[in-house]
Amino acid sequence: MELFYFLVFGGLSAVVAALELSKSSKDRINTPSAFNAFKNNYLLVYSLMMAGDWLQGPYVYYLYSQYGFGKRDIGHLFIAGFGSSMLFGTIVGSLADKQGRKRASITYCITYILSCITKHSPQYKVLMVGRILGGIATSLLFSAFESWLVAEHNKRGFEQQWLSITFSKAIFLGNGLVAIVSGLFGNLLVDTLGLGPVSPFDAAACFLAIGMAIIMSSWSENYGDPSENKDLLTQFKGAAVAIASDEKIALLGAIQSLFEGSMYTFVFLWTPALSPNGEDIPHGFIFATFMLSSMLGSSIASRLMAQSSPKVESYMQIVFVISSASLLLPIITSFLIAPSKVKGGSISFSGCILVVGFCAFEACVGIFWPSIMKMRSQYIPEEARSTIMNFFRIPLNIFVCIVLYNVDGFPMTIMFGMCSIFLFVAAILQRRLMTIVESQKSKPQDWTALERSAEEESLNV
Repeated sequence: MELFYFLVFGGLSAVVAALELSKSSKDRINTPSAFNAFKNNYLLVYSLMMAGDWLQGPYVYYLYSQYGFGKRDIGHLFIAGFGSSMLFGTIVGSLADKQGRKRASITYCITYILSCITKHSPQYKVLMVGRILGGIATSLLFSAFESWLVAEHNKRGFEQQWLSITFSKAIFLGNGLVAIVSGLFGNLLVDTLGLGPVSPFDAAACFLAIGMAIIMSSWSENYGDPSENKDLLTQFKGAAVAIASDEKIALLGAIQSLFEGSMYTFVFLWTPALSPNGEDIPHGFIFATFMLSSMLGSSIASRLMAQSSPKVESYMQIVFVISSASLLLPIITSFLIAPSKVKGGSISFSGCILVVGFCAFEACVGIFWPSIMKMRSQYIPEEARSTIMNFFRIPLNIFVCIVLYNVDGFPMTIMFGMCSIFLFVAAILQRRLMTIVESQKSKPQDWTALERSAEEESLNV
């Protein structure tokens, strides 16, 4: 492995360690033991859930190719996953609000375990069912757990500011450290021990089962709207009314969709961007480097959110601008550096520049997650949190499906340019959100009135 990769990884490790070790009392918030026990329980469960997810990611495409499927068939399988998340996400989100977030979290574990089991079959139809189950599970992962945490945090009377601690730690561990360890563990199972490409999915199922046992034994149930007379259609209408009536919620949804759409597109593009001529690059090590960058971002976010200034609405503008600039690098290098025509070999000079730029983007991702979680906890009404959060994912999944379907139809520079524009638009929308927040002290949304309006509308239909 080239010295370059070790230098980048080592440099990032040193910066992350320095940030964590240099935290002063101003960067830390003293919290009571009751909150610490609650936080640690959630972090353990969230880390196990993310381990179940991260173990699968690097091997999904590889497993399908080992079963003999081509790029087109594999693309359709991926589209099925995102399409499933789009179609069923809002339904399962509404059910989570109505039937309980703990039940939804357990459902996530069961659904994802079943998805893992389908990977043992080389039959295309069985794998398609697995992708559909995986899409449903993904919707629950990114809505039910956060909704349970916010509701339980408030129910126990903890300070609102302490939520930022849990959010930043969850991203630092679940999207950083756990991702790195999961990648290395998956590599151990597949390559070192020779257990085959299905073994990471079996390991993922085990971690999910352990997490489910902890949820069943230690979590209490909480609801968004437990009343019996609210059907799903009324919940959808109520959530739509909330989004339409509060510009802050609508802006937050647009910002989330633009950023996550660009992020998921980047996931598909970084490999061909770094090896356009079939260069021999260490995918696993680069993936670990990206996750380390995400850890750096979450560490920075924890410091920022521990301070009274700058506000999250303010610094996220800068984050979006930096992320936009970082995804412009493939276009800039294509103009300034003559492309190599030599097939194979080691990573090129432009590839080294892109690695650094992509690390900057992943650091922005690390800042984004806990920051968007904090803003969601402030602006999204509790009664339909899961429903609204999954509403936000509909345009995201449509965008990703379109990208996957046309991945060979556009030059890579066009795709990166499109993502860069989306991120710059997110910065503009974030500026608008900050302006609204500063211009008025937001009053809590009158959710009861909104739901009454939705009910009256449904009765008039």
